[in-house]
Amino acid sequence: MCDLIARTGRLQQRYENGCRLVAGCIPFRYRNSEEVSDSNCEKVVEVLMINSSSGPGLLFPKGGWENDETVREAAAREAVEEAGVRGILLDLVGEYEFKSKTHQDEFCPEGLCKAAMYALYVKEELDSWPEQEARSRTWLTIPEAVENCRHAWMKRALEEGFCKWHQDKGCQLIQ
Repeated sequence: MCDLIARTGRLQQRYENGCRLVAGCIPFRYRNSEEVSDSNCEKVVEVLMINSSSGPGLLFPKGGWENDETVREAAAREAVEEAGVRGILLDLVGEYEFKSKTHQDEFCPEGLCKAAMYALYVKEELDSWPEQEARSRTWLTIPEAVENCRHAWMKRALEEGFCKWHQDKGCQLIQ
């Protein structure tokens, strides 16, 4: 049983110019490669993905950014609610626009969304979390994640956002 409760509903959602504002993260960790190294840049990077509740493929945790929180707080909250992980929320890796087929409402009738995606260095995997009955989590290498990612915008967030960020700054931040 999980003591945490997932936020639901749209009453507190943020909108901007007809777009629903979304916050999310790309949770990651380091795994030692076959040849032992002290440098995180030479370790294998794994990202955590969750199953979609509305079809095949895997996703990164993300959800609505609400009025009573910062975008960073929303991204960290979604990681706990959907994937059951906590860690160090690092840099914004990019903002991505997409059209949601399942989240159209009076404020956003066309389902347009803008997601702020962050890198999250995972320090803790929870034994129970709010959406564990609906979500399973899977650690994947970057190529595996690209292959299994459900949405094109999330693939861009991984390849163009996270991978570029990790190459430029990520290795230096976690040493």
